[in-house]
Amino acid sequence: MAGAEASTQHLDPYKESNLDKEASLEQKVQDLNHFMQNCKFAMMTTRDAGTGLLVSRCMALAAQETGGIDLLFHTNTASGKTDDLAGDSHINIAFLNGQGEWASVSGKASVVTDRELVKKHYSEHLKAWLGDLDDGVRDGSANDPRLGIIRVTMITAHYSISRKGPLGHLAEVAQGVITGKPAVVNKLREISSAEVDQWRLLH
Repeated sequence: MAGAEASTQHLDPYKESNLDKEASLEQKVQDLNHFMQNCKFAMMTTRDAGTGLLVSRCMALAAQETGGIDLLFHTNTASGKTDDLAGDSHINIAFLNGQGEWASVSGKASVVTDRELVKKHYSEHLKAWLGDLDDGVRDGSANDPRLGIIRVTMITAHYSISRKGPLGHLAEVAQGVITGKPAVVNKLREISSAEVDQWRLLH
């Protein structure tokens, strides 16, 4: 009987206890957008065009489209990540804050060089990353032909935000250590590809 009882238990009790199945699609997207905007910086993972290995680099979120689910990042189109995306457009964007909350967006990426879009979201700080090549053209400005946009089109998303304050979090973890029961401290949420398609129809 003990073996039968154990076989019915979930092997990942933390996920089972923290998975939020009640939030509406509107609420899930709204909270994800708020979290990404507050984080601002994310790790962008692509497949290296030469080795096939997964590589990540820090990127600053420039803007969002389609009601927040599609993400825009400025890029130097002569950089390695644009070569990566030319070979494999699959991409992951991961956000993390100091409280351990996180978000992971899986999607496909395209490199856009439309000057109006680039200028719309241009920021002066980009000069520090592009540099001025002193040729009167590649100067780090909004007109620099090297400057483009990586547009990440979301396919799915997973994220975790806290459902308790710091003290409540610590108390719940302490109780879990004593009782062996999983700490219920986060809202684990998933946005499926079907939900993303549904969102696109409305935005």
